[in-house]
Amino acid sequence: MPSLVLAHTRYLMLEQLRVPISLLASAFFPAVSMLAFVVPFAGRDPQGATMATASLMFFGAMSGALIGLSITVAQDREQPWNPYLRTLPAGPFPRFAGRILTTVAVMLVSVIPVLLVAAFLTEATITPVKLLLGLAVLVAGGIPFMLMALLIGFLLSSKGAIAVSQILFFPLAVLGGLLLPPQVLPGFIEAVSPYTPARGAAELLWAVTADRAPNVVAVVMLAVWTVVLALAAGWAYRRDEGRRFS
Repeated sequence: MPSLVLAHTRYLMLEQLRVPISLLASAFFPAVSMLAFVVPFAGRDPQGATMATASLMFFGAMSGALIGLSITVAQDREQPWNPYLRTLPAGPFPRFAGRILTTVAVMLVSVIPVLLVAAFLTEATITPVKLLLGLAVLVAGGIPFMLMALLIGFLLSSKGAIAVSQILFFPLAVLGGLLLPPQVLPGFIEAVSPYTPARGAAELLWAVTADRAPNVVAVVMLAVWTVVLALAAGWAYRRDEGRRFS
């Protein structure tokens, strides 16, 4: 089974590299935002620059997790090869695991430009241990968005997945405080923000990278979102399986 997972991961990574537009998109906008807004205004504030770097790192990772994965899952379902793979004795796990590992790799690669801008053009500070913890939290915080992507990908066509994932992405990023610091959010957004999964992930990132006490409500809601979306993604997969093979 591990060899099958590795084989699928290698195939899907090659597929990703042949059409790297989603990876470039995930990495480009956060890096440009760092240059336009963080470097001039918060670049000399160590904690502010560190928090902004963490936020924009997750912004890029969240794009790969939500938009990239939902579209590829929906596109897979439209290929004649996909139903055949589901009938093989190995089952869906190797390809599913390979897709998740590929998405995690895309998430991690997308943060590199933001890290480089922070390292060379701001006063953001972090130790190697905190950086590794931050990357681990970034991947863990991306889990609900990968589950959301699976839900969308198993329910909608590729065109529908493109539209819905993009419609969800920016409001979640804004409500989660990824583009503006929480203290400057408008009142109604500040009230809703702790109940969104993006804010919970951001709070954990700020805690491990900038020594900021996390908002307990936001962290609890991140766990709640993860459980709810896991159940919803499982239901969507079984529904799709039933429609195709019943």
